[in-house]
Amino acid sequence: MELLAKLTQTPSVPGREDRVREVIENHVREAGLFDEIRTDAMGSLIGIRRPRPKDGGKIDTPLKVMLAAHMDQIGFLVSHIDENGFLRVNPVGGFDPRNLFARQVRVCTAGGDLPGVMNPSGRPIHIATTEEKTKVPQINEFFIDVGMSGEDVLERVKIGDMVVLDGPFQEVGDFVISQCLDNRVGCWAQIRALEKLEHHDCEIHAAWTVQEEVGLRGAMPAAYDIAPDLGISCDTTLCCKIPGVPDEQRVTVPGDGVCLKVMDSSTIADIRLLEDIEAVAAKNGIKCQRGVLPRGGQDGAMIQRSRSGVRTAVFACPVKYIHTVTEMSHKVDLEAYPALLAAYLEQL
Repeated sequence: MELLAKLTQTPSVPGREDRVREVIENHVREAGLFDEIRTDAMGSLIGIRRPRPKDGGKIDTPLKVMLAAHMDQIGFLVSHIDENGFLRVNPVGGFDPRNLFARQVRVCTAGGDLPGVMNPSGRPIHIATTEEKTKVPQINEFFIDVGMSGEDVLERVKIGDMVVLDGPFQEVGDFVISQCLDNRVGCWAQIRALEKLEHHDCEIHAAWTVQEEVGLRGAMPAAYDIAPDLGISCDTTLCCKIPGVPDEQRVTVPGDGVCLKVMDSSTIADIRLLEDIEAVAAKNGIKCQRGVLPRGGQDGAMIQRSRSGVRTAVFACPVKYIHTVTEMSHKVDLEAYPALLAAYLEQL
């Protein structure tokens, strides 16, 4: 889990994916996973891996497969610095304000990262009114305190600097816990699948995309450029088998394997493609499950709609407490994800 831990601890919000892209690029170059690697104008990292047939022959017109895992995590950009050094921020990605109270954060500046704390404006519990104690603040009511004078903050922090929630990567029981498993798990799974894959007749274009959390913005230009015959989105999905959520709304079950998403609000997966992947899973004894997400989307939507349309499937790791600093994924599901992806690519 060392690589996954490193990915989760590398700050990279939409439009600021440079750091995690560097981690991924360094790893895949050192591992020799691709024949070509480039970064497109939007900042997505794209690796091309030509066919590697088992018999050593040549494939003249290989099936072109696009993999897409978004690199960005939800976070904030600094939008205002007041005279006392308190920062106001604008979200890039979807947050539930109930999860933002008393959080440690990292403010990423050109001169280095600054630790800080995020809290809503207002009085502490000892002097708060009854109404204040029960109110859930809006995102724009939160501020960040980096423990420095206004003058020092103004010298160090700029409008537009990236801010991320700061939490450790841990293994707890059968799960791993961290910030931004959405979607560093997908990034990790693409790498691990390609490391497992020895022979394949298809041509693989693996993209680690940008700005998914603010509207799937990086996947569309990447898909237009690649012009794939088949697309596979590598992401995460909800796992709500927890107290307070009706069983019919659980979406996935932890430990039942990687999710093959039937649909979400952005994509309806190609059902024959999904069934083909399920057949590969059954043949190889790899756990998988189907899931339907009522709301939310992922990069598969942009692949599917590019040019004249592309048959697309969606792999997604079940994640409990998604879009928080304590996201949880079951180790069985993490193991099944790259195993099934590699097994499917191998037989194309």
